[in-house]
Amino acid sequence: MRITQDIRQLEPRALWNHFADLNAVPRPSKKEDRVIAFMENFGEQLGLETLVDQAGNVIIKKPASKGMEDRPMVILQSHLDMVHQKNSDTIFDFDSEGIRSYSDGEWVYAEGTTLGADNGIGVAAIMTLLSSTDIPHPPIEALFTIDEETGMTGAKGLDKNLLSGSILLNLDSEEDDELTIGCAGGIDTNTRLAYREESPDSESSAWTLVVSGLKGGHSGIDIHLGRGNANKLLTRLLYKLTNQIGLRIGSLDGGSLRNAIPREATAVVVVSNAHVEDLQHEIATRKEAILNEFSVIEPDLEITLKPTGALPKSVMHPDDQDHILSALYAVPNGVFRMSPDIPGLVETSSSLARIIIQDGIFITQSLQRSSVESGKMDIANAVRSAFESIGATVENDGDYPGWAPNANSAVLELMEGLYEQLFSSKPKVAACHAGLECGIISEHYPGLDMISFGPTIRHPHSPDEKVNIESVRKFWGFLTAALQEIS
Repeated sequence: MRITQDIRQLEPRALWNHFADLNAVPRPSKKEDRVIAFMENFGEQLGLETLVDQAGNVIIKKPASKGMEDRPMVILQSHLDMVHQKNSDTIFDFDSEGIRSYSDGEWVYAEGTTLGADNGIGVAAIMTLLSSTDIPHPPIEALFTIDEETGMTGAKGLDKNLLSGSILLNLDSEEDDELTIGCAGGIDTNTRLAYREESPDSESSAWTLVVSGLKGGHSGIDIHLGRGNANKLLTRLLYKLTNQIGLRIGSLDGGSLRNAIPREATAVVVVSNAHVEDLQHEIATRKEAILNEFSVIEPDLEITLKPTGALPKSVMHPDDQDHILSALYAVPNGVFRMSPDIPGLVETSSSLARIIIQDGIFITQSLQRSSVESGKMDIANAVRSAFESIGATVENDGDYPGWAPNANSAVLELMEGLYEQLFSSKPKVAACHAGLECGIISEHYPGLDMISFGPTIRHPHSPDEKVNIESVRKFWGFLTAALQEIS
């Protein structure tokens, strides 16, 4: 049942109020000017030393509480940007509107959009510490990075002379019983190819084929769950029909963000009037098979075929269409290799995040991840080869390193013991398949003792994103207790 209470009434109240204030500021990746100004003003209003480096990262420094001046400096780090995704039937302008959140008493959600708990709860927790007057803490350097979600350019461009802390607490993990000590690296593979066009046969009809209703999610954290990729499913539907009934593609638009599993994909296709019944029959048959395969994992999956009306002005040349669909079908997607060292950890994966076929240009975007550098480049080359084989231009971008686990970390030992003391159970200690900024930051500041933790967040990077209210309280208690224990 939806409860319309203001999330500002939730506990810990100061943290939720800072989260609500932050979510009132549009903060998409690559467009962080407003949230940078918001955070800079926040620090200055508190009378704290506040800096913005050349990359746009915001650093706010707070002296230690009385009696804790001799403790080591602690860097608290979260990223300011958020993934902007919405349901197709949600009317929302991310560039001008604040996120509309609500609670069902157990979780906090957003109305038809991503919530921004990734990484807004971490940011809000740091803001709460900076603004507090009664929470004991060592000297703090709050590092708010930008553009984490679309290339980690904030972390990559971090000034090497602004921080002096020896311990870094990254607040960007998403299981409240887990301490993260390592993560995968990643690289984007982007492709482009000009294809030939021709006019559709006048004795043809146009149809819109849509794959929708998929769960989507984070292409690192959720890749092992076997969820459907709308781009791959649409390709599967179109692949055989090209030669079988002469189907021609007018346009295709699938996926949205490079680091989100595609939830929706749409193609405008053309078939001769003589093959309309064949098209309907073949799509119905393939639909039944796909829905059966994904009935447990994707219960809301929909595949629809509807007449479009007017014919598109052009369709793909049949030879180019064959080549492009073959490459899309062949390109690896999903889990490529599980880690032989850490049970249950995805080592290497790839996600075909974006496809555009429009006006003679074919474009794809995909993201490859691996905790092993050679594995990352291997899967990137597998994707590259599929598209280079049809003459596409392939470029790699956004390369970032993984974070190698340090099993001898002093802060890990402290926090393992503290967690068990506070919650009477042992935390999970793990590496994750998502990308965290720790590996990049450690290149700028070698020797940092780092750990990542956070509240329980489900379905980040999708409109189903939600954060557990009780886990936020737990996370906050753990964080404040840790700051008192670090010595």
